[in-house]
Amino acid sequence: MPENNIPGIMKSKIYLISTLLLLAAYAHGQKISKEKQKIIDALDQKQALYSGTAMQIWNHAEIGYKEFKSCVLLQDLLKKEGFEVEEGVASLPTGFIASYGSGKPVVGILAEYDALPGVSQEAVPYQKEREDGTKSGHACGHHLFGTGGVAAAVEVKNWLSETGSQGTIRVYGTPAEEGGSGKVYMARDGLFDDVDVAMYWHPGNQNSVRVASNLAIASVKYRFKGISTHAAGAPERGRSALDGVESMNYMMNLMREHVPAESRIHYVITKGGEAPNVVPAFAEVYYFLRHPDMQLVKDILERSIKAAEGAARGTGTTMEYELTGGSFNILPNTVLAKVMYKNLTMVGGVNYSPEEREFAEKLMTTYKSDGLTPEMAAQVEPFVISEIAANYSTDAGDVSWIVPMVSMSSATWPPGTPGHSWQAVAAGGTSMGVKGMMVSSKTMAMTVIDIFKDPSIVDKAKAELEKRRGKDFVYKPIIGDREPALDYAGEH
Repeated sequence: MPENNIPGIMKSKIYLISTLLLLAAYAHGQKISKEKQKIIDALDQKQALYSGTAMQIWNHAEIGYKEFKSCVLLQDLLKKEGFEVEEGVASLPTGFIASYGSGKPVVGILAEYDALPGVSQEAVPYQKEREDGTKSGHACGHHLFGTGGVAAAVEVKNWLSETGSQGTIRVYGTPAEEGGSGKVYMARDGLFDDVDVAMYWHPGNQNSVRVASNLAIASVKYRFKGISTHAAGAPERGRSALDGVESMNYMMNLMREHVPAESRIHYVITKGGEAPNVVPAFAEVYYFLRHPDMQLVKDILERSIKAAEGAARGTGTTMEYELTGGSFNILPNTVLAKVMYKNLTMVGGVNYSPEEREFAEKLMTTYKSDGLTPEMAAQVEPFVISEIAANYSTDAGDVSWIVPMVSMSSATWPPGTPGHSWQAVAAGGTSMGVKGMMVSSKTMAMTVIDIFKDPSIVDKAKAELEKRRGKDFVYKPIIGDREPALDYAGEH
């Protein structure tokens, strides 16, 4: 379709930056400095250590704000390396900040470690729930995410110590990314205000650095209360809370026609009653509301509240709602992305052993992988600047409005593996996942050192941030002043 025929926000351009493609080609062919090679070698030597940590977290598979064992593992590792660790930050029992060094610049590496409910899976290339009864799983790879960030920070610490350089490296232990908005509470409490650059990585099915935004989100639970009675013997005396939920859902589904096309609305009924012959006195529905523009998310949220109020009124029930989380869309930073991409091309992708390739081939038969091969995990994707918002949300979005932020992805799963799937849990529990993690650890450590050695990178990145968000921006989180929703995910 010709570009001028694409309507509205769908009109987009994806720029393959020729200068950076040349840079990538050059980086593949150039010699890595002794300094950076030392980083790579050190992380290779410690791969078994970090693999052990990541796999322990994979086994724990703790959901948001319940990651007590997982966060202690990372904290203990950092304490042994000489970091000062502050626990329970921003009223988050599983949140922490670990710091090493002094002075500017201050670089923060984000670390996640929460699992997802309902994706129990053994580390095998076919669907099989864990035999130990665990119901949750690391379908987004956060066991690797957190461990990989710690590994990068430790090598930066070693570089600071050996060179006597000035600078501060921090690890932000950020719980409950999957719906609990842990980073938002940290941002609201000012814990990023003195940070010069923030960065993170995310497990994925390819090795890439992209300059792109994503979807802002509000997560909200609507709780309806009615009157219980015998559904056959005295139905006229009852008022069904489930009717309230279903009426709201009906109106929300009609509303899909009348919201911007880029909006995303999803829900699950978390409580619908106990038995068909008992009119439900309580019912609950859990919504995620998304859009690339955080202001439109707020608008959709207000409309959903009105739908819930109307549903309650029409069914003779009462309704309360709880905004359990919410985060901004990401403000990308091209300055930082260029630096990170150069280092990624030096590190390269993931090379499978024969056993890993066999596992990947079997796994790839369980999802649509037309035209993809296991060997593609070794490739580094072209540097891309996209005007299309990626269809995911993260609480790191709020951080990116406060401090210049950059992220990357590496192939912890075979090419084409969908996130939040049993296949992602399975691959992330193998050596393939660890190899992808180490690609990101090396790339991030090298990128932080570049920032420490060249202060102009920080100045340029901050200038870009101010241009994107505007000079008059004042941070006001979507969650408002509510306390952390520590029980948002329930018991799993």
